[in-house]
Amino acid sequence: MERLQKVIAQSGYASRRKAEELILNNKVKVNGKVVNELGIKASDKDTIEIDGNILTKEEKEYYILNKPRGVVTTTSDEKNRKTVVDLIPTDKRIYPIGRLDYDTTGLLLLTNDGDFANILMHPSEKVQKVYVAKIKGIITAEAISKIKNGVMLDSVKVVPSRLKVKKVDKKTATTVVQISIQEGKNHEVKRIFDSVGFPVLKLKREKLAFFDLKDLASGEYRRLTPKEIAKVYSLKD
Repeated sequence: MERLQKVIAQSGYASRRKAEELILNNKVKVNGKVVNELGIKASDKDTIEIDGNILTKEEKEYYILNKPRGVVTTTSDEKNRKTVVDLIPTDKRIYPIGRLDYDTTGLLLLTNDGDFANILMHPSEKVQKVYVAKIKGIITAEAISKIKNGVMLDSVKVVPSRLKVKKVDKKTATTVVQISIQEGKNHEVKRIFDSVGFPVLKLKREKLAFFDLKDLASGEYRRLTPKEIAKVYSLKD
């Protein structure tokens, strides 16, 4: 017997966090009865329904994508915009691990393995994310110092693991910086630079944990190798 949200995640229907939302929103039935408490346990022998769909296990799939600009990081979009899931031809119910903004590009992982996704998203794992940002203005030493000392976001002090100026362009009055962070707050990088008066013009995620884009062009993807999958699971150990 496992917690219901874990059973849902293991089936590939959704991440554990999304499964918890579904349970709390009365979207899940176990053996015909609505379940809306997170402590309930279930097994493969139970009949689990989500929005009227019977839960079945499906083969796990894992992808790395170089997300293009103008694609939404979700499984569906009410405005009928192209989603990251549309870029990968599969009949499995894959979903993105974490989010990249509509205008943000770069590394994104997708899967239908809830446990795998949870390892990479859970704050306790402190997964490193590396971004390259083009910001408006020539960033000052004072602003760099403020960021390195920590910026308050949602009442939490966010301190980057690394901040490096890569390029200064005086003609266009822009700066290219590389920043490494472990948190996963919404619009985090943009908010960090906004807080010191240097708005982000372009943003790309280059690394997530030990993954990088290597030779993947914008819009391209590949399957993860068994070795890479095992390495993610080893992070939990």
